[in-house]
Amino acid sequence: MQKIEKAELIKAIREGTIDKTTLQQVDLSGADLIKVDLIKADMSGADLSEAKLSGAILRGAKLSETKLIKADLSGADLSEANLWGAKLRRANLSGAKLIRADLSAADLSWANLYGAKLSGADLRRSNLRRTDLSWADLSWANLSGAKLIKAILSEADLREAKLSEAILSEADLSEADLSGADLIKAILSDAILSDAILSWADLSGAILSGADLNAAILIEANLKGADLNKANLRGADIEDAIFIDTTGITPEQKQDLIRQGVD
Repeated sequence: MQKIEKAELIKAIREGTIDKTTLQQVDLSGADLIKVDLIKADMSGADLSEAKLSGAILRGAKLSETKLIKADLSGADLSEANLWGAKLRRANLSGAKLIRADLSAADLSWANLYGAKLSGADLRRSNLRRTDLSWADLSWANLSGAKLIKAILSEADLREAKLSEAILSEADLSEADLSGADLIKAILSDAILSDAILSWADLSGAILSGADLNAAILIEANLKGADLNKANLRGADIEDAIFIDTTGITPEQKQDLIRQGVD
């Protein structure tokens, strides 16, 4: 693309007079692109730090390794967009649509994803440290190996989500729905799982030391080989859950498990 002034470039994008597939590595930091149509645009490697993109339509857009630090993407449609390796630190994505988007290896630390729609999204190896994902839809999403340290996932929908080997230390998953989720070898030390739904979830080999599972629903959950050292299971529903080779269970908890007929 021929080099043009930043202001002219922003104007051309807003007016739709530029080829959207030629925006790789451009500088659009701080640009006002509210509600702009950027369907299938190629902005790979571009700088959109602090850009205003609320309500923008970015379905199928190419945004791999794009800088979106502190950008406002609230209510934007990024369904099926490629955001591999994108830098979204402290970005506002509240209410955004990211259905089946590729966010693998992306940096979403401290970002706001409250109520975002991420069903079927690829978040493998992404950085979600201290990210707000409360009320977000992450059903069927792939978060394998993701870093979710101190993330907020209260009342999030994580049904059938893949979280194997994910790091969820000190994360808030209170009242989250993790039915059928894959949490094999996940690290959930000191996580808050009070009132969470973990029915049919696979927690085999998971580390739940110090986790709060107060009143959690663990019906038919698989906790084979899990570490429950100092975990709080008070009031949890563990009907037909599997506790074979589980470590860290106190004598009192063992007696309670026996009374409930748990394996």
